[in-house]
Amino acid sequence: MLYGTAAATAALLLAALLAALLRTPALRAGLVDRRRRTRAVPLLGGVAVAVTAGAVAWTGELLGAAPLDAETTRLLVAGAAVAALGLAADIWRLRTRFLLAGTAVAAACVVPYEITGVAGGVLAALWVVVVTVGFRALDHADGLAGTAGVVTALGIGVCAAVEVLDGLAVLMSVLAAAMGGFLMQGRRPARIALGACGSLFAGFLLGGAAVLTRAGHDPAVSAGVLLALGTPAVADLLLVVAARRLAGRALLRGGPDHLAHRLRRLGLAPRGVSVVLGTSAAVSVSVGVLVHTGSLGATALFWVAGGVLGVVLALLVLTSSASHRRASPQVTGQLRVRNG
Repeated sequence: MLYGTAAATAALLLAALLAALLRTPALRAGLVDRRRRTRAVPLLGGVAVAVTAGAVAWTGELLGAAPLDAETTRLLVAGAAVAALGLAADIWRLRTRFLLAGTAVAAACVVPYEITGVAGGVLAALWVVVVTVGFRALDHADGLAGTAGVVTALGIGVCAAVEVLDGLAVLMSVLAAAMGGFLMQGRRPARIALGACGSLFAGFLLGGAAVLTRAGHDPAVSAGVLLALGTPAVADLLLVVAARRLAGRALLRGGPDHLAHRLRRLGLAPRGVSVVLGTSAAVSVSVGVLVHTGSLGATALFWVAGGVLGVVLALLVLTSSASHRRASPQVTGQLRVRNG
């Protein structure tokens, strides 16, 4: 307990310091988020998170204070590989298909097939990829991925502690603290962003840790718990896929169709978006933790699933209506000019 607190504190301070130090080199190297139109946001915040989480976790292993079991070690090594792939994407703008392929290979290496079986292992690896891509997509707004990452890591850490997976629980607490340290620089207005390096790293560790925690439990209930633990990433990804399919657009082509974009269109302020999504994540993750610990019945998971679907459908309908209302006066004005 004492070491866990010390490790989390060290991770918080180290991540905040590294994020501040890496901002200037990133700007000088031109490693900025080009999606931001009004200001350039450097992309090396994810390096601070990955380096901090890895360094603090390995320090605990070397000191013998928090030994990492084989599964947790494999997860951390694979996560480092995914972070390196993300850094390459930040530097050279790799295509999304390469990120997906690399993440899928890494996910296949961390699944405990001896517990899940081959079929269950394939589904588990797919889930890790979904969560990883979902967290990558959440990095479209200041502080959003960081906030969701802190909440999710804390929830999975509690589940791991209940399963007496001490190494995994410590890793999750360290990741949560590192993301919290990043948020000192990454909250709105962000001075640095996670980039593909940090968002892929965090999403991969969270997805893999959730799978390791639920391995051996009832598959149906596990699917619901995993959804509850990964609700922010899954909801955003589901919304984007549905919107692009309905519009006939390519799935891998970016656009302003994520959760934060749509909430902003409905009139919510940027800080309000972070509060709403952070609160929603806390509620859904809490349900997942309570069901995992047996404090809440599995039927509560249906409310989470229904809530995700309801929010996605509502945002699709409401934002489409809002866009139509904004476009209508322009069209009417054009018609008047032509007819005049």
